[in-house]
Amino acid sequence: MIAFELRLSNIINREPVFLYHFRAKTKMSSLEKGKIISGTQISRDIIQQLKDVVIKMKNSLPNFQPGLAIVQVGDREDSNVYIRMKIETAAKIGIKARHIKLPRTITELEVLHRVEELNNDPSIHGIIVQMPLESDNKINSNLVTDAVSPQKDVDGLNTVNEGKVAIGELSSFLPCTPNGVIELIKRTGVNIAGATAVVLGRSKILGTPIAELLKWNHATVTVCHSKTKDLKGVCQKADILVVGIGQPELVKGSWIKPGAVVIDCGITAIPDPTKKSGHRLVGDVAYEEAKEVASHITPVPGGVGPMTVAMLMKNTVDSAQKAAQKLINRSWNLTPLPLKLLTPVPSDIEISRAQTPKDITVLAEEIGIYQSEISQYGSKKAKISLTVLDRLKDQKNGKYVVVAGMTPTPLGEGKSTTLLGLVQALSTHLKKNTFATMRQPSQGPTFGIKGGAAGGGYSQVIPMEDVNLHLTGDIHAITAANNLLAAQLDARIFHEATQKDQALYDRLVPKIKGTRKFSNIQLRRLQRLGINKTDPDSLTSEEKTKFARLNIDSNNIVWNRVLDINDRYLRQITIGESPTEKGLTRKEGFQISVASEIMAILALATDLGDFKQRLANMVVAFDKNNKPVTADDLGVTGALMVLLKDTIEPTLLQSLEGSPVFMHAGPFANIAHGSNSIIADKIGLKLVGEDGILVTEAGFSSDIGMEKFFDIKCRASGDVPNAVVLVTTIRALKMHGGGPLVTPGTPLASEYTEENLELLRKGIPNVLKHISNAIKFGLPVVVAINHRQTDTDAEVELLRTACKQSGAFDAVVSKHWALGGKGAIDLAKAVIDATSQSSNFKFLYELNRPIKEKIEIISREMYGAGGVSYTEIAEKKIKQYEEQGYGNLPICMAKTPLSLTADPSIKGAPTGFIIPIRDMSISVGAEFVIPLTGEITKMPGLPTRPAIYDIDLNIETGEIEGLF
Repeated sequence: MIAFELRLSNIINREPVFLYHFRAKTKMSSLEKGKIISGTQISRDIIQQLKDVVIKMKNSLPNFQPGLAIVQVGDREDSNVYIRMKIETAAKIGIKARHIKLPRTITELEVLHRVEELNNDPSIHGIIVQMPLESDNKINSNLVTDAVSPQKDVDGLNTVNEGKVAIGELSSFLPCTPNGVIELIKRTGVNIAGATAVVLGRSKILGTPIAELLKWNHATVTVCHSKTKDLKGVCQKADILVVGIGQPELVKGSWIKPGAVVIDCGITAIPDPTKKSGHRLVGDVAYEEAKEVASHITPVPGGVGPMTVAMLMKNTVDSAQKAAQKLINRSWNLTPLPLKLLTPVPSDIEISRAQTPKDITVLAEEIGIYQSEISQYGSKKAKISLTVLDRLKDQKNGKYVVVAGMTPTPLGEGKSTTLLGLVQALSTHLKKNTFATMRQPSQGPTFGIKGGAAGGGYSQVIPMEDVNLHLTGDIHAITAANNLLAAQLDARIFHEATQKDQALYDRLVPKIKGTRKFSNIQLRRLQRLGINKTDPDSLTSEEKTKFARLNIDSNNIVWNRVLDINDRYLRQITIGESPTEKGLTRKEGFQISVASEIMAILALATDLGDFKQRLANMVVAFDKNNKPVTADDLGVTGALMVLLKDTIEPTLLQSLEGSPVFMHAGPFANIAHGSNSIIADKIGLKLVGEDGILVTEAGFSSDIGMEKFFDIKCRASGDVPNAVVLVTTIRALKMHGGGPLVTPGTPLASEYTEENLELLRKGIPNVLKHISNAIKFGLPVVVAINHRQTDTDAEVELLRTACKQSGAFDAVVSKHWALGGKGAIDLAKAVIDATSQSSNFKFLYELNRPIKEKIEIISREMYGAGGVSYTEIAEKKIKQYEEQGYGNLPICMAKTPLSLTADPSIKGAPTGFIIPIRDMSISVGAEFVIPLTGEITKMPGLPTRPAIYDIDLNIETGEIEGLF
């Protein structure tokens, strides 16, 4: 008797679907003969076990289902029969089988394209190509089977998988029929190891792989074919005889060694007048003779055939199980990039150039992004598809951490550098799934005085040149879309001014081949106007005029053209000076591209539909009755979407140490909310998994950027933050304590480079105010002391103590600029501890409060103000916005980041001052109201000596020089 154990896999432990452990209770009797090896029964057992595995997978992942695609070319009935059998078996197990039936007229290229689509479909775990390919065109079947991804090749026919079998690497998919043969032999209890095995037939899909599998199961194998001499004699030596030679009943009983195991892979219909059908099915072995000699033998039919389908299903479930594992076990296999730390620390571009980044596809694979979800821009950057969100919709989010800052010096205090150092420490040193998400910097300041914005020292995003220049072209696309809208706005004003009502209507809805038809966007305008008609000829004269005329007030236009270059002379210009514009001139002003409302919308959109609706809602002007005119009224929404279709996808980059970074969107932090995109954060939160951390950044200081991050961005996204990292420097606190003026480009005064506890003590209230700001949102605050070489131990200890006493969760010195992730390990540990606390996050104000009340709450709670004053124009616009239904929008304060007050010269942490609201603006598409506390420069200028003088291209090496 032979006994065996069948053990189901545990999908958590990553075991293969079946592990068979056989043990012979007694040796095979010499009288034992003719035992039938029922492939029908064994396949039923396997199918039942597979069904149980699928149920367990669905218990762990309720919306997960194994998927099998069966590709057929033509309509052969025998192929249809086989496919129906496979689909029925798949359904019994719980596999969703898709029959991809392609017409005979299809070309080879089209077939390959369909196969590639299936390779890229994450819901498909197995692909089989039904042979033969019945086509009117020449199709290379080997090319098609090789086009199937080796990871989905459940037939085991891809050359890669065949090659692995040949060299004994049996961890990939094994060909179904040969694997079924091995399974049948194992079920007999006969020990394959050490046995003499003979295989009749050397076909690519049967004989050759069976021989390889027998060999790697330690049998001594002989392969016979048409040129083999003394075929009978060779067969008589076989302990295991596998026959697949295509000749009915070739092997007689006299060919078989007594007690041998015989596996018959052949099947042929031969004439038999005793049968109703007139024929019967036989194998390549004379069964009646052979069963009297063999110890075990497979019948035909009912032997090998059912096992082929069972093994196909097993391969599909195995593949699905691997996919399920990736969803269950989100631990990344991230390969760190080593740093070669130098002292003194070289320039940022020298450090960036010294590092060799990973190929971006390697990084994507490490963090669980599929090849089909990547659009490469060279080898170092890639756009990531939003389909990731759909694939991971059941995945729990990771922890959400925002990096904010204290009131900075004009030099900045290193938020981006701290973010990257922290992420490097978490991911490459503490092995925590961690993503950084950042704004894309504007190109304009790169050529001015500010320089780039990719971090610094040994905590940077690479490649630095790409980050600070064109990257993947998002800002250029936004520039084009913004200016298309501006062009359409002015063109519409011109055409309405120069045409009568009927002529204007006829041109807006022209007859094409004698027929008028409204476009979809025109139908939307009719609905907004309350005109429920779809036939252009059915409108009354009054309705035509109402539809055709926007009546834009050229003195009340709020949309500006943009350019991603610092150009002070475009701040105010006159347009329409050409005689062709018939005197329709007006004052216009350019803004830098990142100030465009489209950029803010990109950052706040949650998906493509939301993106489109927000673009449609953008108010570009007001009509002569003071009613808003939108982008949709101008008919431009669809065209904007076409220009912006690729911008919705975040760009994947990496840090100096190989940590993943999403860079996406770059809205201004004063007239907009100053954070990267919601979409990048949502994808990152899914990719890191429940135990991972996503670290993002709020623009400017906590009173501006962090407050907007919470009250605007988190309100729009619905994502709940878990902790705040507040960046501070001893240098900045000394400035707030009364230190000398800090000016870019000039050396620091000695007060900043020498120990001065008194100056520091006087400045500490500024950082304490920012700690208080974060605590008001219900979150733990970790203070990151961005270390500089001149900081003394006494200064650091004074600051740490004050921060912790004021309610900070922890205050940690971080040396990431000089040491990379290694220098931020203590900070990373503090962040892990902080995020382990339950989040008690809350908004600062409710949206249904009046606009003034929301402004006053922000001013009082975030700035420390004693009150708010409003100019007459501000009062008028607040009333207008509330009457127009915009009163429930969040507030986006436009205020200097250099002071808690509206006056950049006032330092420290004053209280009781007045915040002056001089004017109001609104971004209806971005969905926030903007109180302006002073003049906001939306188009920077170039200084006397811009960085232009130092930037060059080395024509010998092709390298960019002079960026910083």
